[in-house]
Amino acid sequence: MKILVTGGAGYIGSVTTEQLLDAGHEVVVFDSLERGHRAAIDDRATFLQGDLRDRDSIGEAMKVSRPDAVMHFAAFALVGESMDDPMMYFRNNVEGGIHLVEAMQSVGVPRIVFSSTCATYGQPDEVPIHEKLPQRPQNPYGQSKLQFEEILNWCRERTGLESVFLRYFNAAGATEKFGEDHEPETHLIPLVLQVALGKRRAIQIFGEDYETEDGTCIRDYIHIVDLAQAHRLALEGKQQGPFNLGNGSGYSVRQVIEMAREVTGHEIPAQVAPRRPGDPARLIAAATKAHDELGWRPAYADLRTIIEHAWAWHQRHPDGYPK
Repeated sequence: MKILVTGGAGYIGSVTTEQLLDAGHEVVVFDSLERGHRAAIDDRATFLQGDLRDRDSIGEAMKVSRPDAVMHFAAFALVGESMDDPMMYFRNNVEGGIHLVEAMQSVGVPRIVFSSTCATYGQPDEVPIHEKLPQRPQNPYGQSKLQFEEILNWCRERTGLESVFLRYFNAAGATEKFGEDHEPETHLIPLVLQVALGKRRAIQIFGEDYETEDGTCIRDYIHIVDLAQAHRLALEGKQQGPFNLGNGSGYSVRQVIEMAREVTGHEIPAQVAPRRPGDPARLIAAATKAHDELGWRPAYADLRTIIEHAWAWHQRHPDGYPK
């Protein structure tokens, strides 16, 4: 198939583009490069620079590329930033999504795979989190993702547009070519590795008095390759609606730090800081539905492998992608 990948210059989009190309698909990347990196776009893909907030920009890209399906990653994804500037998130993640759907409909593109988030659930009633739990997002980021899911649901109901939503928490790891480079960086594993690289003096642990085995928060980490494969399976299948993605067991902040020490051979000093408001003790996504209906089976669920792959990429790119 010919796939238009929005946000293909970002972390998840770049690796998914690579995996789609490896599977024999043709890929057109649409990205503003506002937060992505030109060097993160696979050379085998066609690149169209544009912004979803500009209706004409995505409309022209859709007419030029005329894809068989769309895979949508182009979104702002920082919880704290969304709390500081909610309207920026609704303009980009919701209004931009509407422009995308309108452009798809203008040329008859029948299917979209939407990279959503488990943040749509907010504080979950149960852990692991399954798809039937209530969705009560607690920040504009999660709310913006949920709103676009609801828009796609109505499009499916009224126009027949096929849509799949993949909800997950922490993507991590790297491939040989592509890895994680955000500015600012907010994710635990790259922050820990920056300490090992001498880019930071210490890693902060936000709270050590949670009701977990070692007192620190537990999160579900998914290897970026496994995440990309889930998106490819969702693209190539006929399923619709939501799918949660996770490894079924989480790792605590201290476990991640200790594993990074083993993998890198560096001391990685840690400093305990106060809790961050709204951080749940344990967030783990159940993936039974994805296993049963998409046939998804993570190949790199082990934390050591995830960190080894991330560390290898960061050693080759200690300053990230060329700016």
